[in-house]
Amino acid sequence: MDTKIGGFDAIKPPCNDVGGLPASVSVSALQKPVVPSSLVSAESTLGRHLARRLVQIGASDVFSVPGDFNLTLLDHLIAEPGLNLIGCCNELNAGYAADGYARSRGVGACVVTFSVGGLSVLNAIAGAYSENLPVICIVGGPNSNDHGTNRILHHTIGLPDFSQELRCFQTVTCYQAVVSNLEEAHEQIDTAVSTALKESKPVYISIACNLPAIPHPTFSREPVPFSLAPKVTNQMGLDAAVEATANFLNKAVKPVLVGGPKIRVAKAGEAFVELADASGYAIAVMPSAKGLVPETHPHFMGTYWGAVSTAFCNEIVESADAYLFAGPIFNDYSSVGYSLLLKKEKAIIVQPDRVVVGNGPAFGCILMKDFLRALAKRLKHNSTAYENYRRIFVPDGVPLKCKPDEPLRVNVLFKHIQEMLSGETAVIAETGDSWFNCQKLKLPQGCGYEFQMQYGSIGWSVGATLGYAQAATDKRVIACIGDGSFQVTAQDISTMMRCGQRTIIFLINNGGYTIEVEIHDGPYNVIKNWNYTALVDAIHNGEGKCWTAKVRTEEELKEAIQTANEEKKDCLCFIEVIVHKDDTSKELLEWGSRVSAANSRPPNPQ
Repeated sequence: MDTKIGGFDAIKPPCNDVGGLPASVSVSALQKPVVPSSLVSAESTLGRHLARRLVQIGASDVFSVPGDFNLTLLDHLIAEPGLNLIGCCNELNAGYAADGYARSRGVGACVVTFSVGGLSVLNAIAGAYSENLPVICIVGGPNSNDHGTNRILHHTIGLPDFSQELRCFQTVTCYQAVVSNLEEAHEQIDTAVSTALKESKPVYISIACNLPAIPHPTFSREPVPFSLAPKVTNQMGLDAAVEATANFLNKAVKPVLVGGPKIRVAKAGEAFVELADASGYAIAVMPSAKGLVPETHPHFMGTYWGAVSTAFCNEIVESADAYLFAGPIFNDYSSVGYSLLLKKEKAIIVQPDRVVVGNGPAFGCILMKDFLRALAKRLKHNSTAYENYRRIFVPDGVPLKCKPDEPLRVNVLFKHIQEMLSGETAVIAETGDSWFNCQKLKLPQGCGYEFQMQYGSIGWSVGATLGYAQAATDKRVIACIGDGSFQVTAQDISTMMRCGQRTIIFLINNGGYTIEVEIHDGPYNVIKNWNYTALVDAIHNGEGKCWTAKVRTEEELKEAIQTANEEKKDCLCFIEVIVHKDDTSKELLEWGSRVSAANSRPPNPQ
């Protein structure tokens, strides 16, 4: 597939007429190019071509918000038999839903209108970019006749320059296409879609509102399926990298393996497990890689997250004399305020297409999965680190049982959530204390797990839960959402009901932005309390299947979970859990103080 960037229309001469078309321009000539009728059919349109492409790549559910610039395009998406258009309550949630969908299906898509919709969905697309998710963001744009004129349109900031939205998307997408003529539309759309798949990043496609319904010869046949040329490893570089790494690790006494979030984009999960099996090393995951490596592996220790790691995992990793990190992201959050006790000279850093051994050498053009598989054949079996871990390991304690009518504690809540997990469930953890509580869950084989750590946008989980559940129909999603986050994006609970989803949502009501409290407290972290179950009941309004419960004690929680798993197993279940405002995980307390210290560092001397 050709990957060159499709061309844009040349700038047309400015229009000097106020509010009207130039006298020399014929609308019908622009909108209805003359082509032999035998070459095209009523379905040979830009809109249907785009719809067929989306179905072909696996984005058979598209999340949308209608607006006057995208209505004709939506007509053609709806007309595609294999495509399901899902209307969302706002553009931000549509973007979050496409993000969640891509995590399960491998690609997601959303459709919004020009500027007011595009700039609203921008935050969600930025999050997808940070998480390396191929999301196709489609925007219905202005009429092709208006490009390059002096006209001022609605849904703009009042200037005749329509490129503001494009410029915003250039920093959070890997490719942008402004489709304003039919001759180049086929190439622009296909290039955008293929680039999203190859780069595993979002792309932006703006389609002039008068083009989707017009037949054109380039769309006269079904789209030829993509056959994307695979990336290829440099064999000489691979051999050299494996040689250097094997020599490095085979000299070590107690090496360890740590999986990072870029294992997903590198599609290297199986290769990582093969390396773990062959080497015998103790293995851990970074927090944002939870769910990418099977926690049922016999040498799995838990999450490596510095001072807030799984018990005994931090000590084994940081005391190792060599560690291989596969696809890591070291930021202030994952490093707990830059407090990890790692040394570069002990580390092998394997990125999706690059390997760095200690302080050097570095090797490029090497695919992670090829490297890990080749390395597995060269390493000596060494289980010393895992044996050390087993010697110091003490099983997790069990939370104290709540007394009758004693207020429910968060650790008791997550003890019961743990018991709900199976290979037929998936966990969505919202930004906040759920990050830390969900990290401690032990995932059975096949259990999904998703959260947004790099971008950390509160409210992400509502839309992401909608999208993930729509894609992973074989799993029941369990979403853990804080009250502050829920207030940002609550509306699309209604879309979950419309889609007949059977998610279980635990709304953890502790009266505020608890994660912010532990970083820097203030009155702005206290929110207005809502009657959350009554809100969801009002949204339900007797349409669809929905059940709500409000729990304050362990007994009430157990009854609610039993109901959700049995008589209400085919319903969307919303369980509001009332807990004390200061009931947080010990990990959040530690993490918050360290991140606060990193945020409050004084300026360097000038």
